[in-house]
Amino acid sequence: MRDPYEVLGVPRSASAAAIKSAFRKAAKKHHPDSNKGDPKAAERFAEINTANEILSDEDKRKQFDRGEIDAEGKPRFQGFSGGDPRGRAGPGGFETYTFRSGGGGPGGSGGGSFEEILNSMFGGAAGRGARGGGGPFEFDNGGIGLDLDVNASLTVSLEDAVKGAEKRVRLPTGKELNVKIPAGVTAGQQIRLKGQGETAPGHRPGDVLITVGIAPHPFFKVDGSDLRIDLPITLYEAVLGGKVRVPTLGGAVELSIPKNTSSGRTFRLKGKGLPKAGGAGDLFVTTKIILPDGNDSELEQLMQKWRDGHPYNPRSDLG
Repeated sequence: MRDPYEVLGVPRSASAAAIKSAFRKAAKKHHPDSNKGDPKAAERFAEINTANEILSDEDKRKQFDRGEIDAEGKPRFQGFSGGDPRGRAGPGGFETYTFRSGGGGPGGSGGGSFEEILNSMFGGAAGRGARGGGGPFEFDNGGIGLDLDVNASLTVSLEDAVKGAEKRVRLPTGKELNVKIPAGVTAGQQIRLKGQGETAPGHRPGDVLITVGIAPHPFFKVDGSDLRIDLPITLYEAVLGGKVRVPTLGGAVELSIPKNTSSGRTFRLKGKGLPKAGGAGDLFVTTKIILPDGNDSELEQLMQKWRDGHPYNPRSDLG
């Protein structure tokens, strides 16, 4: 995972507004629906969303800047506050630690062996299932339980959350798995892959628990089972009315704009929201009048003439 500042193309001193703007541009450019012929579009889109999740959150951004979390938002290993645990990287990138046997004499650790510590904790038996004879300390199925579950997170697009998809996820252990995302999955929902977690002799394999997140959409805002979208319209569409195309999760539809429609007017498209029990939510479309770029002398003259002949004050109720 690349540096989130690099992913969004902003400097480390970037303001929150600059980060938000950069995310919107990048998300629109690399959205899978706009790059259907590019097999890596979904991967780039997920990377953009992960970067935004870190940089748009003030606390997470500070943690990343201090080196407390990595580019995926996972805590970095900070080491032990004291002593030398003699940590070494084990299989799958996990840390393993060597505990020396023996007492305080020559060659001993000075603090008692690992077996002695366990003996003091479990009444001299070194834990139920421990093997005697001074050999290596081992557990059978009745010994101390091990947490062999593996936790991971996966961010999907709003479209994939609604329709379902198959995604490839990389676990913290380095292992990669194909995961089927069920249609209608919600943010925070967990998917359990039984027996795909860590393994240890004498123990059942753990599970993989994947927490699903839904990436912010470039156009739609989620409001429960409803969706909301700001729809840009021209000045002449607002005055004269007309039919305009509105994007939905199921494809664009036509919306009739009545004459004399003000900016901020909201229209409801029934059943065009997110799936829910017994049906689907609605899509709420709010108009936003956009003037043409640059100065237009003809438009200015027309407005001056119209203003002189038809003065009105839309702010009269504000006092």
